[in-house]
Amino acid sequence: MEPRVDAPFDPWSPAFVADPYPAFAALRAAGRVHHYEPSDQYLVPHHADVAALLRDRRLGRTYLHRFGHEEFGRQAPPPEHEPFHVLNDNGMLDLEAPAHTRIRRLVAKAFTPRTVERLRPYVEGVADDLVRGLVADGGGDLVARVAEPLPVAVIAEMLGIPETDRALLRPWSADICGMYELNPGEATAARAVRASVEFSAYLRELIARRREEPGEDLVSGLVAVHDQGDSLSEQEMISTCVLLLNAGHEATVNATANGWAALFAHPDQLAALRAEPERLLPTAVEEMLRFDTPLQLFERWVLDDIEIGGTPVPRGSEVALLFGSANRDPAAFTDPDTLDLARADNPHISFSAGIHYCIGAPLARIELAASLAALLRRAPGLRLAAEPRRRPNFVMRGLEELLVSC
Repeated sequence: MEPRVDAPFDPWSPAFVADPYPAFAALRAAGRVHHYEPSDQYLVPHHADVAALLRDRRLGRTYLHRFGHEEFGRQAPPPEHEPFHVLNDNGMLDLEAPAHTRIRRLVAKAFTPRTVERLRPYVEGVADDLVRGLVADGGGDLVARVAEPLPVAVIAEMLGIPETDRALLRPWSADICGMYELNPGEATAARAVRASVEFSAYLRELIARRREEPGEDLVSGLVAVHDQGDSLSEQEMISTCVLLLNAGHEATVNATANGWAALFAHPDQLAALRAEPERLLPTAVEEMLRFDTPLQLFERWVLDDIEIGGTPVPRGSEVALLFGSANRDPAAFTDPDTLDLARADNPHISFSAGIHYCIGAPLARIELAASLAALLRRAPGLRLAAEPRRRPNFVMRGLEELLVSC
């Protein structure tokens, strides 16, 4: 009989969302896998297991490449949710080979190290402008003023979305990403469906414009691939653009906000970073990603029977890989509950692993380093002006507001 867990894992509890890490420690101590009845998932809390299962081809982000819903023992989504699922299920994050391989190969051309490195001056310039504005006003909300607009501007620039339209992106993204929380309700689903319809319609128009007037952006590149007869449908194009926009800024926004909240809570580490920014910046970025992980949970379907620590997990099950717990596992990290900006050995899995490893990880690192450097340089006296206000979400962990004074 598999281990079961109720308390203390409670992703809908504000107290748990505020600090899930003690509960993760209890899960790790209790075993390697736990069936969680409220979401009907197998929770996997240990770093070694999470890292291994991310690479295990007996698991998948989807099962539809091998099974129908009924055959897999699952219900098809309600018809009224179809716009969300059409959009979501055609993006490479929720595809498996060969479709995932085909789309990732096309998109990867825009994320080569050389291409991403060419963006560095633009990223640093935008970060500097945003921080200068914050300093000129004597402070404000670090989330709204710096953490959000930087990655949105960068990914929108890559895709060729006009500046006048960029304010639309964050609300659409937030509504769509609400569906990635555990057991989302009908109100969340309705917002996600509406955002999916509006976002898709916007991108269809943008694709049509780029077909008439191509540029140097990624949308123009994908249009060219499609029109040259390569295997990329228009729906896959739209889903890919939405995925890049959502994934391209959600994690960076949350990593920036969580990271600064952690720095303010550890003044000795912030002082060390201010004293030696050039030396500590690279390791500080990785430690911020590890210490308060922006994506706490990643789901996989079990396509073939497996065992985890001797516990059978049958085909048709869903596993919940707890990234936040894995990144605090003492088997993988020395003093894992300590924020150590000089941490050299840091095998965190905040960008996932295996074939779904985050394609934008190099760009995210540049963005995090750019905003961190700009704030250290232009706001050396940056301090907390009010208690950070956390978002109620568990899966995508971030802050609603982080008020600071300069």
